Amino acid sequence: MKQPVDPKILAFDTSGPHCAAALLENDAIFGETILEMKRGQAEALMPLLEETLAARGLAWGDLDALAVGVGPGNFTGIRIGVSAARGLALALGIPAIGVSAFEAMAFQHMGESCLICLPAPRDQAYVQTFRRGQPNGAPQQIDPNEPPKDLQMSFGMQVIGHRAKEIGQHFECSVIEADVEDLPRRLCLIAEQHLTSERPQSRPAPLYVRAADALPSSDTPPIILPNDA
Repeated sequence: MKQPVDPKILAFDTSGPHCAAALLENDAIFGETILEMKRGQAEALMPLLEETLAARGLAWGDLDALAVGVGPGNFTGIRIGVSAARGLALALGIPAIGVSAFEAMAFQHMGESCLICLPAPRDQAYVQTFRRGQPNGAPQQIDPNEPPKDLQMSFGMQVIGHRAKEIGQHFECSVIEADVEDLPRRLCLIAEQHLTSERPQSRPAPLYVRAADALPSSDTPPIILPNDA
């Protein structure tokens, strides 16, 4: 399929304590918004997206693609964003491109070898190795105080992101402590790269890294009576 020149891409993310959106149009970013919220993303997302489009005088049918953050992050938030992206893409007949938080952190850090680090629960970190801007291994959850030695990559490796200095001291590397403060913008630009590369696109899927924190119910189970009772 021939990709559009200067595509219009609506990007959004609900994988953290926020509802974020931005629009890429004519190679410029518009309406970049991050609404801080611990809950309520499901109710806030669609109004935010409609406001973002309306501010540019656009309708849903004007879009060429969608971009959505797929995590890792909050389980419920990830599902909200990914489900919305899949539903909208199906209804509009356009691609939805999933972008991980690792890709967002790695964006503009195109070193030969990078270890991208993100915050995880219980003082842990999510990490993924990248080579020349592309993922080079599966993401995993680690203890920043005792990172696996096999994360060491080639000479010139950079450790980038959350607790980078603490993790980097265990490797031969340089360190860049960084946060992603312009997430919607990065989602747009990364999705544009995916779209114009004409690589096959799969439907966005949640990136959880770890299992859900689910505990067995504390309720007393009901008594099941025999059939002849």
